Amino acid sequence: MVQTIAAPPRPSRRRRRPRDSETAAPPAELPLSRATAIRAFEPYESPEEAAAWLATATRDENAIDAAIDVAVALLNEALHAHAVAAADPHATTLTAERAVAIRLGYGSGDQIADGAFSEAREVEVAAAGSPRRRRQEELRPQERVAAVLRERESFAVCEPLLLRARADIDAGRTREAALQLQIGVAALLAELPDALDDDDHRADLDSLRETRPTVESAAAEALAGALSEESESAVGDALQIGERILRRRRILSS
Repeated sequence: MVQTIAAPPRPSRRRRRPRDSETAAPPAELPLSRATAIRAFEPYESPEEAAAWLATATRDENAIDAAIDVAVALLNEALHAHAVAAADPHATTLTAERAVAIRLGYGSGDQIADGAFSEAREVEVAAAGSPRRRRQEELRPQERVAAVLRERESFAVCEPLLLRARADIDAGRTREAALQLQIGVAALLAELPDALDDDDHRADLDSLRETRPTVESAAAEALAGALSEESESAVGDALQIGERILRRRRILSS
């Protein structure tokens, strides 16, 4: 269930002529979208059962992340389906960190459909001490963005390819991930063989070269239909090696 909250009036379809503007004028308010992931396929039999689920889902950071990941995956699946149906190449994948607020809760069908709950708890997903935030800070993306904008550094072609493969795997699109990973692995091996003078780097490159034929077989399988469990596992393992190579390069090169 997706709702738009406090939406401003829709702009005119005709473009207005440029107007003078106050330099310190605040920007116009933006609409806020509220997305509610509903367990309609498996309703609880009683409020007590739902309350027990809420207590379990919010008992610690790992449980909270697991519940949020399910909801975000459902939302991104819907956005992906809409993008393909609308032939929109610029669809955005959302993450929990981009949310203004996140609540876990339960309620009746009418309540949930309106974005309300009988009981809910607001949860944090980007606390300073969380493993998710520590991994992000470890890579220091702001410094790298600045280096790219100053043309002191450039991204390797394999980096966005592997990012797309990760997005596909996380969304359960294993066929797309296999096809994306095939060219991503080829690009990585061509671009980064001498990126680091590091034994672990060379060992991971050797592992990726060994698994490359399996990745190519998985891609060929993806063209014909669904992947086997063995191929899905091979794609996931190869992607993890590629991600580890890129992560090490970012850290040791910074």
